[in-house]
Amino acid sequence: MCGPMRGAVIGALLYEGRAKTAAEAEVLAASGTIRFSPCHEHSAVGPMAGIISPSMPVFVLKNEENGNHAYSTMNEGLGKVLRYGAYGPDVIERLKWMETVLYPALKKALAKAGRVDLKNIIAQALNMGDEVHNRNRAATSLFYRALAPAIVRTSPQPERAASVLEFINSNDHFFLNLSMAASKVVLDPAAGIKSSSIVTVMARNGTDFGVRLSGTGDAWFTGPAPVPDALFFPGFTKEDANPDIGDSAITETGGLGGFAIAASPAIVQFVGGSSQDALDYTLQMYEITAAENGVYRIPSLDFRGTPTGIDCVKVVEKGILPFIDTGVAHKKPGIGQVGAGVLSAPAEPFEKAVAGLAARLRR
Repeated sequence: MCGPMRGAVIGALLYEGRAKTAAEAEVLAASGTIRFSPCHEHSAVGPMAGIISPSMPVFVLKNEENGNHAYSTMNEGLGKVLRYGAYGPDVIERLKWMETVLYPALKKALAKAGRVDLKNIIAQALNMGDEVHNRNRAATSLFYRALAPAIVRTSPQPERAASVLEFINSNDHFFLNLSMAASKVVLDPAAGIKSSSIVTVMARNGTDFGVRLSGTGDAWFTGPAPVPDALFFPGFTKEDANPDIGDSAITETGGLGGFAIAASPAIVQFVGGSSQDALDYTLQMYEITAAENGVYRIPSLDFRGTPTGIDCVKVVEKGILPFIDTGVAHKKPGIGQVGAGVLSAPAEPFEKAVAGLAARLRR
């Protein structure tokens, strides 16, 4: 495992009470006692290191058309957080607060408010300057508005309600985990279509970049994960950066994030780009996708639907790689986030995927 992944595993074991110190957790994690499995193999997604441990509360999303579910943890915020590989006492304290205060408050509020239509929120957020991967300010605000009255009405104490509302309000990325799970729950039913070259998963673990195709079942096709081009926090450079990591590229797989960056040109400022660059990135993605989303629309492109359904064959034939915006973790465990930026997916996983699909079709 890469540094931030190791850090997140250490933090999760401390959070679960399986170890008292980081050194104990590291020994336990390497002992073979702990079982590890990709989130995507459990209908789940997690940003960056993506660790989900047994006691962590999760959002449960339902695809009402197909009946399947997807799961994601709740977003901790930015900086020194578990998903970026930090595991200090403040990280564990925040996770415990999320388990014992945030989760019960949201559960009660959702029970009172009823169904929350995330598809509608995402569609509105795209019209308000988000691409719901690296920019979630509008989507978080809309989610906040949907649940705030119910949080207040179901809270046993005003201060508890205030602390929950303040936490969500202070974290512009709170909706990120929801946009990821919303993309996952939509993409999972597309798996298992015979002969299909549509990409159903793009994911990174800080070492490898992996893809899955609809027509190749559970097979992963991988290549080395690249290091993002990024705007780094003061005191950090690209030398500190870990290769790309996380399940959040599921948003791009679903036609959001970097594929919808024309809706959120502020994102390209991370790397000194212009609003025209944002338009150009999205326009390129239409070249490698099978369709346009009729609900998720981009104002600056005359409300054209986002490019959706990455066709692996088109990626290889045209030499156009999926464009992703992302956060950046320090390559050493325990430090956390050091920046945010953009990158293109590596070619190798897509080349292997096309070869894998061809081999299956020849059987």
